[in-house]
Amino acid sequence: MIRLRDYEPLLNELSVPGRRGYYLPECDVPGKAEDYLPSEALRKEDAPLPELSEVDVVRHFSRLSDLNYCIETGIYPLGSCTMKYNPKINEYAASLPEFANLHPMVPVSAAQGALELMYKLQKYLAEITGMDAVTLQPAAGAHGEYTGLAIIAAYHRSRGDHDRVEVLVPDSAHGTNPASAAVAGLKVIEIPSDSRGLVDLEGLKAALGPRTAALMLTNPNTLGLFESDIVEIARLVHEAGGLLYYDGANLNGTMGVCRPGDMGFDVVHLNLHKTFSTPHGGGGPGSGPVGVKKHLEPFLPVPVVALSESGEYYLDYDRPQSIGRVRTFYGNFGVCVKAYAYIRRLGPEGLKRVCEYAVLHANYIWARLREHYRFRYDRICKHECVAMPTKEMMDNDVHTKDIAKRLMDYGYHAPTIYFPLIVPEALMIEPTETETLQELDGFCDALIAIKKEALENPQVVKDAPHNTPVRRLDDVAAAKNPILNWRKLGNL
Repeated sequence: MIRLRDYEPLLNELSVPGRRGYYLPECDVPGKAEDYLPSEALRKEDAPLPELSEVDVVRHFSRLSDLNYCIETGIYPLGSCTMKYNPKINEYAASLPEFANLHPMVPVSAAQGALELMYKLQKYLAEITGMDAVTLQPAAGAHGEYTGLAIIAAYHRSRGDHDRVEVLVPDSAHGTNPASAAVAGLKVIEIPSDSRGLVDLEGLKAALGPRTAALMLTNPNTLGLFESDIVEIARLVHEAGGLLYYDGANLNGTMGVCRPGDMGFDVVHLNLHKTFSTPHGGGGPGSGPVGVKKHLEPFLPVPVVALSESGEYYLDYDRPQSIGRVRTFYGNFGVCVKAYAYIRRLGPEGLKRVCEYAVLHANYIWARLREHYRFRYDRICKHECVAMPTKEMMDNDVHTKDIAKRLMDYGYHAPTIYFPLIVPEALMIEPTETETLQELDGFCDALIAIKKEALENPQVVKDAPHNTPVRRLDDVAAAKNPILNWRKLGNL
């Protein structure tokens, strides 16, 4: 139980003049700072930092941690995010000093173990996705998208196909897809969905042409539906001279059962911090490896981790068609260690069962909620399902945002809301494979109870949350007037 006194200090200024929690040792460098630094680099007065004792700081962050919701305390049903529980053995592996303390600039002869892990992880990810080669450099999913699109653009340029600058993106796609294409200097063309929630084949045919560079596709898509026409889609794109890009954000819905490479995809990015169970959220860290088919392998970023004929692992920079480096050093190595441990622990059969349980859990939620909420595409799904409030709830002015806020009072994190954009008032729910039946039932029971409240006492839902330290915020005001400084501003 959180008491008022537990979070009151978080709402007030804690800095008190004269308090100290740490003292730097005396400088052992002879002379003065002026002897080493130009005058313009020297501070004229002390930095305006908060003045706190050690116990002030410890209690402040302990209070924050107590108020924080995390995967260790409950389900994260965020659709298309795959917020699964992260086994602690993975953390142990990444914390081994031989990995954690290895400097990235040591000679390759002193990093053979790390390079071997990276090399084998590349091979595992290539096998899982049906690709021929993989780079571990990209720092996260969107960075992987950019890298994959840069590879596609380089491929077309190498063939003298300079007019291929259009990337086709379904209207149900993740927002990073068009953003990554734009950052890569390509033009985005939106493709509509059909009545099934899948890519509209006639719309795709109309958009394909001599300017098509690629089609970006998530499969299963953000509605949790498998693109059953994927073989035909691949044929159409390739016959038009384009390439097929796989957004791997939803790989948890197909992993171990079917492979993007076998569907006809040329490029795939993966989210190690989603599918392969390494922690993410709060800005990182992430990892977004990119896999490619053989015809795109020459364009991978340098360096590539390779194995010499003598059996030594090395960093291969001799790749004249490479798009160049996309990340400092070789990627987020610690995240790669965790993914490697995850894959080795589960093996091929275990990875397949991950997918099967993820799909089973999503369909269990769909089956339990379909009598209480609307589903625009009311049929069996893959790893996630998309619900909507009923007309009766909406008539009482209860919307998706209200439901999400009320879920906090029941102790649950809200699912992804208002996405995908083609579903009005969307609640996109992805339970992942790591939740128990009891946790799934508790989450569904909460949503069903909120539906009842919305019909009988809608104001309690519209005013939620009631039991949290911070109540409902003015989202528009917060976006227009962000307060990002530790010091109070004005009367705030």
